[in-house]
Amino acid sequence: MADTASRTTALRARIGRADAFGSPAAGRRHPLVATAMVLPLAALLVVVFGGWDAVVTQASSVGVMLGR
Repeated sequence: MADTASRTTALRARIGRADAFGSPAAGRRHPLVATAMVLPLAALLVVVFGGWDAVVTQASSVGVMLGR
């Protein structure tokens, strides 16, 4: 078997510790960017699994708890 772990580690050390997707390992993304990334998937899951009623019910419950 080939020893690929040591080569991968050495490669990451040379290119600045990038992760598998090419972004730097250090640093964080802005919360709005993270939200923009997750909203399309959330909408797709709501449509595919028919969860719109559950979303409306939960939002209504939160609104009642907050006093609106």
